[in-house]
Amino acid sequence: MKLYSRSQVFFFSILSGLIVLLFALGIGIVRFPGILPLSGEPLSGASHSVEAQNPSEALPASPVFTDAFFSEQSILPLQHGVSDLLSFSEDERQNIIIYEQLNAGVVNITTETVAINWFLEPVPQEGASGSGTIINTQGYVLTNNHVIRNANRVLINLADGSQFEGTVVGTDPENDLAVLKFDPPPGMELQVIPFGSSENLRVGQKVLAIGNPFALERTLTVGIVSGLGRPIQISRQYIVRNMIQTDASINPGNSGGPLLNAQGQMIGINTMIYSPSGGSVGIGFAVPIDTAKRVVADIIEHGRVRRGWIDATVVQLFPALVRQARLPVESGLLISQTRRGGLAERAGLRQGTEPVQYGRSVIYLGGDIITSVNGIRTNTLSDLYASLEDNRPGETVRIDILRAGNPLSLNVVLADREEVLSR
Repeated sequence: MKLYSRSQVFFFSILSGLIVLLFALGIGIVRFPGILPLSGEPLSGASHSVEAQNPSEALPASPVFTDAFFSEQSILPLQHGVSDLLSFSEDERQNIIIYEQLNAGVVNITTETVAINWFLEPVPQEGASGSGTIINTQGYVLTNNHVIRNANRVLINLADGSQFEGTVVGTDPENDLAVLKFDPPPGMELQVIPFGSSENLRVGQKVLAIGNPFALERTLTVGIVSGLGRPIQISRQYIVRNMIQTDASINPGNSGGPLLNAQGQMIGINTMIYSPSGGSVGIGFAVPIDTAKRVVADIIEHGRVRRGWIDATVVQLFPALVRQARLPVESGLLISQTRRGGLAERAGLRQGTEPVQYGRSVIYLGGDIITSVNGIRTNTLSDLYASLEDNRPGETVRIDILRAGNPLSLNVVLADREEVLSR
């Protein structure tokens, strides 16, 4: 066996390291902008290719969303070199790299509200706090609506300690989402968190959450996708369909922060937890990013989300109404009135003809009863909101009804929800 001197061993060690580094660069380690996998293969836990989605395609085509909207991402350099991470496992390296690359793209949001004191004077007071995600170098931030609801003032705190006053571009209470905007000074580079897709998620897939739980800034937690397609009622009026369930620890303050896949792409917006105790018990829910893409596009372009609605006045059935009208079903939505010459009337929906007084309202009995829309049962008004959440004005939907006890299906063109409900 041949022996080598210390100098020869040192020389061979340096040479081996250079060969490994050159080989790594040669096979193209850097395949995703801003995320540096440590092997040429897709990272473990990936549900799809590591190749990045074109940032300019992250949102639907719109005059607002030019190619530059998401293509001006500033990628921060890694704080550690490749050699510094060799002592960690592959899974640990993933977590470290994603956090060091993207944590600066998560902001801490604090709000102020106005209260009335004993002398009936308006007094500012501390409001809610939460997290947000920088989605564009122009200063757009995506967060939850409940984080900024009723806020008189919104403050956006960045990773470098700087603070900016934010304006609310628009909100979508139906999906508990909001878009904020602040104005970074010239020359400030913002870390943008890239959009992924929630379409092909799998239960068991690794996910990471970055947020500000209990005011502890930029905390990383790791878990898996625990469930998909969860319908969660977020208020008395709204149900969010297709929520992502995760066991990654999410606590108060995480709201509005990103849920990331193993490539560092945002696949959801952390929104709420199930917690009998008030702390994380491993059941958290995130709004899918594919829903957020559509919502963000509408909010920035129109200041609101444009949704379709049935051009009629509908009433949720209740026991007294069922008895009074001797209806054949106990749940559903009664069409009380349709707008004369409107889209619902032209589609063939029939309104009631027998007026009855209920409180301060007048309900017309005898109209069609809606039982489902787009194949989704509509036992309540919340069900109707959920069934039309992703439909736009002008689209056609299939509505199943009962007319004099007989089932019937009609194709109905939708009107603009805001216009219908404001009449």
